[in-house]
Amino acid sequence: MKNFLDELGINIMTSIAGLFGSLLLVGKGAAKNIKQTFFAIITGVASANYLTPIVCDIVRIQDVNYERGVAFILGFLGLKSIEVISKKFLKDKLNGNNEHS
Repeated sequence: MKNFLDELGINIMTSIAGLFGSLLLVGKGAAKNIKQTFFAIITGVASANYLTPIVCDIVRIQDVNYERGVAFILGFLGLKSIEVISKKFLKDKLNGNNEHS
């Protein structure tokens, strides 16, 4: 099972930290119905799992405990963290491409 998850790029510990972060967000009443609750949890776990390595690389975090903390925060921020990080990367990429044109 672990090999299958690794092939999908899913880190169990990072995903669990993101899950707890997203559950905290849902517990604060951010989601109004079951659909929003499900979406908040899924986006929280996914953003924690896939963005934690990027964020940790950018800020040069190498300690596993800090990485899990970052995963928790990204899980809590959920879709908002995806928006912020993608805008930052897209802005940098677009600016970089415009300079070479």
